[in-house]
Amino acid sequence: MRYLYPAVIAAVLIGITVGFAAPGVAVELKPIGTGFVNLIKMMISPIIFCSIVLGVGSVRKAAKVGAVGGLALGYFLVMSTVALAIGLVVGNILEPGSGLHITEATKHAGAKQAAGAGESTAEFLLGIIPRTMVSAFTEGQVLQTLLIALLVGFALQAMGSAGEPVLRGIGHIQKLVFRVLSMVMWAAPVGAFGAIAAVVGETGTDALKSLAVIMVGFYITCALFVFVVLGTLLRLLAGVNIFRLLKYLGREFLLILSTSSSETALPRLIAKMEHLGVSRAVAGITVPTGYSFNLDGTAIYLTMSSLFIANAMGDPLSAGQQISLLLFMIVASKGAAGVTGAGLATLAGGLQSHRPELVDGVGLIVGIDRFMSEARALTNFAGNAVATVLVGTWTKEIDTVRVEEVLAGRVPFDETTFEAGDAHGPADPPREPRRETVLTKEAAAQDGPGPKEPATP
Repeated sequence: MRYLYPAVIAAVLIGITVGFAAPGVAVELKPIGTGFVNLIKMMISPIIFCSIVLGVGSVRKAAKVGAVGGLALGYFLVMSTVALAIGLVVGNILEPGSGLHITEATKHAGAKQAAGAGESTAEFLLGIIPRTMVSAFTEGQVLQTLLIALLVGFALQAMGSAGEPVLRGIGHIQKLVFRVLSMVMWAAPVGAFGAIAAVVGETGTDALKSLAVIMVGFYITCALFVFVVLGTLLRLLAGVNIFRLLKYLGREFLLILSTSSSETALPRLIAKMEHLGVSRAVAGITVPTGYSFNLDGTAIYLTMSSLFIANAMGDPLSAGQQISLLLFMIVASKGAAGVTGAGLATLAGGLQSHRPELVDGVGLIVGIDRFMSEARALTNFAGNAVATVLVGTWTKEIDTVRVEEVLAGRVPFDETTFEAGDAHGPADPPREPRRETVLTKEAAAQDGPGPKEPATP
């Protein structure tokens, strides 16, 4: 497995080269990247189901699960609003889009995006309920899987000891699913090659030249949000360094960068958060919920792109209109995960409902949306990783000793089984990574030496 991610980097570089050298051939490679992303997506529903059922089912008090979910949703709402506001401020400073002229072809592209994005709030909420208990798995809807998993978890919780055999069985299924995922990951270099080659072949550099201001500004804004806003929160509230956390998740970021989809790293994020020391209940609830409601990168994208389009259309937004649009996008961004082509379609749908005269300008973004989607996905992923650590800290469901051990590299993550590894050699005693062992040792040190128990023959 250690050679897998250098192979991904090499595949990305080769894909870029092929995209520039033979764009016609590169475009034909797009199904390869799409196929790999689909392989990852097929694993998301079973992993979410197992993680949440095990997390909720093993907690004896339902109120504890409710507290985790309530804290997570409250945090998501606040941070999405902050991200939208930051995008608005930076957009006003840069004034992207000024001087551009919209063409008829661009208008048609914008109308096409808006056509499939008219999902109302009621439709979004009703869409959370699957048609059957198993259709959530077959249709690959994250929120539907989340609902079924919560219901099953609470049912097992209510069954008490009678539900323990079922929990053990689901635990074995989770190990099987993670092993299948590790097998799928071997296709990552091929998938990354196809995805990168296709987008470079389709776009080239023409779109980048004319739209460099908003693209560079968007990347800088996302970086400021992650390192300054999220980094400060993580340091002050959890005592964790943002750079060490992001380094720990480096392979996931590489996977997202090569596929332009944060969904490809969702199963690994759940496993890595549990390995880091966050309890199974917090990781199992916060991560999947965050993927639907904590879209910080998408929030920044929505406000900056709206300002860009308004300027390019020669119809800049007044201060009052910007605040009104901000409030509207707070709601619109929550449905982004339920719309195909998340960011672009949500932008078109939001403008269609709020400022329909600006919808034609969405076509201006289409050319560089693929490059901006990478920053969106990376920011969304970083935001959900930070959120999981913070929720774990607030609910006291995180082992701070283990966090330090993991981030220092002393307890490695096993890429084969997605479980804790051991950094010690064979001469060292085996390390038990669970929190209970650490706490017991600390308690023993504080109490001092006591009477020895008789040795077990």
